[in-house]
Amino acid sequence: MFDYSGYFRSYLDTLPILLVVLSLYWTVIVGAPWVPSSRRMVDQMMKLAEVGPQDVVYDLGCGDGRIVLAAAMRFHARAVGIEIDPLRYLWCQFLVTILRQRGRVQIIFGNVFKQELSEADVVVCYLMPEALQKLEKKFRQELCAGTRVVSARYVFPTLHNVKEDGDVRLYLIQPDGGGLK
Repeated sequence: MFDYSGYFRSYLDTLPILLVVLSLYWTVIVGAPWVPSSRRMVDQMMKLAEVGPQDVVYDLGCGDGRIVLAAAMRFHARAVGIEIDPLRYLWCQFLVTILRQRGRVQIIFGNVFKQELSEADVVVCYLMPEALQKLEKKFRQELCAGTRVVSARYVFPTLHNVKEDGDVRLYLIQPDGGGLK
């Protein structure tokens, strides 16, 4: 009789590694790889958008939650993060809980293209150009005039850029629902 116990044990040992690798590649497939923003860039984004206590900040693809936590803890805004990666979503939930930010921060597990964004005063994105292009139509349909959209590194093709600070750009949704140039 053949002993399979060592065979299955070796697969169970590699399962966590497989899940992490799958998690990393999953985000690349659905929109953008996870690239953590530096504290300096997070502060740049928040200051450029003039985030304050009256604002609701949405972070599209919130990764490890650093932007939504900064919006809540340092800028006293309410924040909503949307994340499609299950491991990062769980990590965000953990951080929000241990940092006692449940009253100000909500993390949604889902696809940014399928979530309602109309409550946002500020939308923060660090996504690939293809994702930004797809988001423009959604922004025109769902965001109110005056909504501030901040993009790190990459440019929205037709939204009206009102301010820049290095690699961070601020766009403003116009009253016609477009924010077009």
